[in-house]
Amino acid sequence: MFHPRRTLRALLPPLLAGLALTTLPAPAATAASTLANGGFESGGSGTATPAGWSESGDTAASYTESGGRDGGHRLSHWSSSAYEVETYQHLSGLANGDYRLTAWVRSGGGQNSARLALKNCGGAEQRTALPVSGTGWIRIVVPVRVTNNRCTISVHSDARAGDWINVDDLTFARGTSGLPVKGADISSLPKSEARGGVYRTASGSAGDPVAILRSAGMNYARLKVWVNPADGYNDKAHVLAMAQRIKAHGMKLLVDFHYSDTWADPGKQYKPAAWSGHGYGQLKKDVYDHTYDVLDALRAQGTTADMVQVGNEINGGMLWDEGSTADWDRLAGLLGAGYDAAKAVSPATVVALHLAEGGDLEGTRWWFDNAVAHGVRFDAVGLSYYGYWHGTLHDFQTTLDDTAARYGKPVFVAETAYPFRLDSEDGLENIIDLDTELVPGYPASTAGQTRWMNDVASIVEAVPNGRGLGVFYWEATWTARDGNGWDPADPSSGNGWENQALFGYDDRALPATAWFRHR
Repeated sequence: MFHPRRTLRALLPPLLAGLALTTLPAPAATAASTLANGGFESGGSGTATPAGWSESGDTAASYTESGGRDGGHRLSHWSSSAYEVETYQHLSGLANGDYRLTAWVRSGGGQNSARLALKNCGGAEQRTALPVSGTGWIRIVVPVRVTNNRCTISVHSDARAGDWINVDDLTFARGTSGLPVKGADISSLPKSEARGGVYRTASGSAGDPVAILRSAGMNYARLKVWVNPADGYNDKAHVLAMAQRIKAHGMKLLVDFHYSDTWADPGKQYKPAAWSGHGYGQLKKDVYDHTYDVLDALRAQGTTADMVQVGNEINGGMLWDEGSTADWDRLAGLLGAGYDAAKAVSPATVVALHLAEGGDLEGTRWWFDNAVAHGVRFDAVGLSYYGYWHGTLHDFQTTLDDTAARYGKPVFVAETAYPFRLDSEDGLENIIDLDTELVPGYPASTAGQTRWMNDVASIVEAVPNGRGLGVFYWEATWTARDGNGWDPADPSSGNGWENQALFGYDDRALPATAWFRHR
């Protein structure tokens, strides 16, 4: 069972129950400069206070037990009544500089807070919340800059009766952290503004949504480009105009080529109407010419794309039927044409390949193994990960880590989102509108949306060898406005996504925009 149970600790009184957990004793003079017993193996199961560690608060709720990540033992926090407890260790004699705490964690969720923290290190306390993972172990990191030669490692729970966490295999070592990419797709914005869309700061002041998101910490924008869309939006001209706004605010730009007149995703990869009668050889030229044309126009106006996606969620290939994964030789040729065009415009532009289903380890391996075997070139891998569709956070981390290691490329979340409410603002039923569709532990609330983004970002940040590139939110500015529905050919179509935007039904920026300041 994964719900920990107190064994010997159940017999011990909570000697320090009720002690305030915000202050800790001064570091002991004998504290070591290396983390002791990070795997909680010393002392065996049922250890009241793990060797090398100290406790405060409801100490009976903190103990070791069998069932560690790789066997052996783990630290658990659990009690049959509400509790607040901290398990901590002081380190002194540290060389000043950047450090990373790495840990494997599990949590059943429900706590007021459950976190790892680094404190007393000379600057602000650094915290990372434990994702709600259930039975699957997840690796997270907490970075800190030590400036006073010491630091306190803390595992903290403020929990209800029956809430639990497991922690194992902690390490504390030199190293930096942070996500280079903290972005969002804002492709919907020009049409929304043309239809009267208004965007406000959290305090209610109307403003430029690009500026509002930038001030929240967003540093990268993603724009899709269609070939000849029915409504005229998301075409080359609109991408050029938006790129100027994005770059003017000091952000970088990802251009997402769909190679279609409408949405391209795993279920549909339709050719643009202008290319419909073209054979394979001409389609390769079409891909090259279109990619080059858009990117060269961006370069010419001084807004060179920093990253490019050759295709959108191309699990089944693109430009069906010629570019289907049923014929990898031809799909590889089409992908190569996009890669060559992007590099011809700007060799420094990062070229990414993008799949959906970010928790599908075997499917992702199958796709990229085939791509590599057929000589497909790429600089980075983007995965869509929607937790209500694409597996658990544990599945997601497993896929992300494996992809980074297997192909030696940086990885990023090309799309993720979470609802802040379930009801609809327009006449179209929302895509996610039932409690039963949500990820356990993440309610459809502003707090749930914020936690989701922080936890996804933490998992990307923890990808080994610094290969976690970042996260893009989808779709930050797609609020409910008449005429800005999902179907570019139907002005009356509604938006089933407004409950997952980063602006609320009152047009104000939501608390989840704070995730852009992650690290």
